[in-house]
Amino acid sequence: METLPERADVVVVGAGIVGSALVRHLADLGWRDVVLLEKGHLPDPGGSTGHASNFVFPVDHSKEITELTLDSMRQYAELDVLITCGGIEVARSAERHQELRRRVSSALAWGVEAELVGPGRIKELVPWVREDLLRAGFHTPTGAVVDPLRAGELMRGRAADAGALTVLDRTEVVGIDTLPGPRGRPRVVGVRTDRGRIETETVVVACGVWSPAVAALAGARIPLTPAVHQMMDLGPIPELAAGGEVISFPLVRDMDHKMYERQRGADLEVGSYAHRPILHHPAEIPPLGAGPQTSPTRMPFTEEDFVPQLQAARELFPALLDREDVRPKDAINGLLSLTPDGSPLLGETPEVRGLWSAAAVWIKEAPGAARAVAELLTDGASEVDVHGADIARLYPHQRTTHHVRARAAEGFPKIYGISHPREQWGTNRPLRTSPFHPREVELGAELYEAAGWERPQWYAANEPLLSEYGARIPERRHEWDARWWSPVIEAEHLAMRERAGLFDLSAFAVFDVTGSGALDLVQRLAVAQADRPVGRVIYTPLLDPRGGFRADLTIVRLGEQHFRVITGAADGGRDLAWFAAHAEDTVTLTDLTSATCALGLWGPRARDIASALLDDGPAQEHPGSDLSDEAFPFGTAREVVLAGVPALLLRISYVGDLGWEIHVPTEHGLPLWDALWRAGRTHGLIAAGAGVYGTTGRLEKAYRLMGAELSPDYDPVEAGLALPRVKDADFVGKAAYLAARDRTPTTTLCTLALDEEVARYPTGNEPVLMPDGAPLRDGRGRRSYVTSAGPAPSLGRYLLLAYLPPEQAVPGTSLVVDYLGERLPVEVLEVGRTPPFDPENARTKG
Repeated sequence: METLPERADVVVVGAGIVGSALVRHLADLGWRDVVLLEKGHLPDPGGSTGHASNFVFPVDHSKEITELTLDSMRQYAELDVLITCGGIEVARSAERHQELRRRVSSALAWGVEAELVGPGRIKELVPWVREDLLRAGFHTPTGAVVDPLRAGELMRGRAADAGALTVLDRTEVVGIDTLPGPRGRPRVVGVRTDRGRIETETVVVACGVWSPAVAALAGARIPLTPAVHQMMDLGPIPELAAGGEVISFPLVRDMDHKMYERQRGADLEVGSYAHRPILHHPAEIPPLGAGPQTSPTRMPFTEEDFVPQLQAARELFPALLDREDVRPKDAINGLLSLTPDGSPLLGETPEVRGLWSAAAVWIKEAPGAARAVAELLTDGASEVDVHGADIARLYPHQRTTHHVRARAAEGFPKIYGISHPREQWGTNRPLRTSPFHPREVELGAELYEAAGWERPQWYAANEPLLSEYGARIPERRHEWDARWWSPVIEAEHLAMRERAGLFDLSAFAVFDVTGSGALDLVQRLAVAQADRPVGRVIYTPLLDPRGGFRADLTIVRLGEQHFRVITGAADGGRDLAWFAAHAEDTVTLTDLTSATCALGLWGPRARDIASALLDDGPAQEHPGSDLSDEAFPFGTAREVVLAGVPALLLRISYVGDLGWEIHVPTEHGLPLWDALWRAGRTHGLIAAGAGVYGTTGRLEKAYRLMGAELSPDYDPVEAGLALPRVKDADFVGKAAYLAARDRTPTTTLCTLALDEEVARYPTGNEPVLMPDGAPLRDGRGRRSYVTSAGPAPSLGRYLLLAYLPPEQAVPGTSLVVDYLGERLPVEVLEVGRTPPFDPENARTKG
């Protein structure tokens, strides 16, 4: 056993496939004093890596997970531990058949070879399957199985051969030492083990189901729960043994029964996600050797949970399984990690500086996720966009044990389930409600969740608007298209455009940047010039060091060293963590999200409504009492008094109409709503939901959305957000931004419109193709796909945003979008930032 070093540049805890891949990539990136700690025995440390059914299906509806999986497959192939056998997801029901067509669309969007096949072809590929039960199959020829334990050995060996790695198994971490850091956030200074202490400033927790317990040693939360996935090996089966191969036919996922079957030599392994959610606490996992199981994560099998699944497997594979001579050889309740939203947990923990997470990662995407974490540690940015897996995305209430277990129990059936892109979580709600919530409930709000906030999507009280605008709103005849949507959204949109709409914006994340270093910090992060006059509203992206989008937000200069940052609910945790990571001791960051609330008031009558509430009196006593365009121009902020309530008004708009964001202390929110409601009665004011704010209004103006149009994969030039001038001050990503400005872009964000005769409604992530079905790729090999989609009621069209190569980024160009197996004709409506509605922006700035 190697000697415990006194210090290390980085300590990785956990030598499963994730930790082993991570140390390999750290070594490749030039790190040299790397220590890998493992409390189990190598080569099989006893975690999920050793028992998981180690197969890889390359396609996911998530672009992020697909790219991590494809990267992982390349790494496994390079190590010669990948056996390509193909995979087939089979459908027994019509609903699942539709889902398989959607899977083909995702494969086309992300560039993975796939096809929809009939029962006969399934039978050719899998001779023992009962094809009369099946309607169709989703076939991916590159589906594969891997040997993750051997991969881990090879990756650790590569790092050791580079002189970068010390591996210590049978070594348990018993403490993580921290010291106080800026703004009350402690920082890592060392790791204590049962063999001694290692001085270090960086610890990566990559120990799967034990990760929460290890992070807790430093006072941080890694919000996952160990959950059971049942597996049974049946055999020996003479027909399978005769071939002498580990696997000789494609993996089969019996998706309607939430199961899979795969050959494992002479046996057939059957796995299930159909049983009840069986969750454990990390403390319930027995130490190695303490129980009858061969591994701590191989929990005792609960046979009663598997009875229906075994029957379904025998039904699908009767020739192999429905016989007396084939019996269970091994059966386990294997543990895996589940998170509140089903995504991995990557990046630096919000609570402790220097404590990183590489957890809740499955074998299929493990090497790719490990490479991304290594790149983030080294460069502050990764080649694959992993913002959806950033551990900082989760707010404190989402990291509680109660929330994690509630969402994990709800999410477990969705692993092989069918989830609509707009589908909402139902458990552990409500958690956060705005002060306007009582009025919204009275109006029949359909509430969607955003970072725990209950946010109105539309209002039942506005159904009478359908008698006024219904003729302009197309019917959604297909149930999938109409799911989690309402024509009331489009009626609210039209009423706002004609009169005015009142929006609850309390889900915004809001934090103040103050202190003697506030301006320097904001300048160092923002692309736009932040040294503007007090009262100026600054819309700006933040970039990562490679020049891709890190954030997209609004900054208000309230004082010489006082800036207010306003960002989306889903991005608030990540954005606050980004500011904190770059802030010096001279900066104070104050989260005001719960202390403030916001309303949006927009539409041609917005000025009339707001002006009616301004305090009367001499102008010198109420300098904000003039809301005219001359006195209060677009892009400025001002403190005023509305109905006796001190308010901060921002003259901006995300829906493309005249009006303001109105920010007030939370306790004043409800009285302000009531006052605006009364004042708006004579002007036709309606309450409008996020369906207008985030979809219809936004798309008519071609406004970009972080995580959709804006991601680390693209730069501001490609997104049409490059500024006329580049400020002198340095900022993160400036060199890459300047380089992007100097070269001809290989792609451009465009607005497309469906053919007016089309009666289907894409939701996003569908591939954009040439009329003959050929994929579109830009000069960097990136495929074109729909980043956002939704109706534009003012135009009577259905719009889509997508990045297109220069040859296709021309107004009038005809293309198609693959949606659930249908090729929908579309045309390029506008190129770049030009909005299809009110291109002169007369409504917002008038």
